[in-house]
Amino acid sequence: MYTEKVMDHFQHPRNMGEIENASGVGTVGNAKCGDIMRIYLDIDKDGIIQDVKFKTFGCGAAVATSSMATELVKGKNVQEAMKVTNQAVMEALDGLPPVKVHCSLLAEEAIHAALWDYAGKNGITIEGLEKPKSDIHEGEEEEEEEY
Repeated sequence: MYTEKVMDHFQHPRNMGEIENASGVGTVGNAKCGDIMRIYLDIDKDGIIQDVKFKTFGCGAAVATSSMATELVKGKNVQEAMKVTNQAVMEALDGLPPVKVHCSLLAEEAIHAALWDYAGKNGITIEGLEKPKSDIHEGEEEEEEEY
């Protein structure tokens, strides 16, 4: 069901923990499954992500996507971090079962939420960054009622 990479990141998560006085912190969740993901970024004066940590409450896939997302943004500049999509996270993990794709969406949104927090604290605008949703299913209720 899960790839070797997913299992490895679940059993041996990278960058787990928190960063005190982080440059940016982003927390997102998924009310439907109960997963909650928080990402902490330490960004230097040049906009380079020096350190990144995460805390995730959720299933194995949520832990694995959090772990991989931190690996993908560490050492990158803010604009490069913006390009880390849920698709990139899934590809780096050699795929996810269809019912777990939402975990990769959480990882992407958590990165964006942390970048949003960083931008707000520093009074800057990050090109392409929109205000993140606190729940990845925000706005879907209306769509579901139409059917």
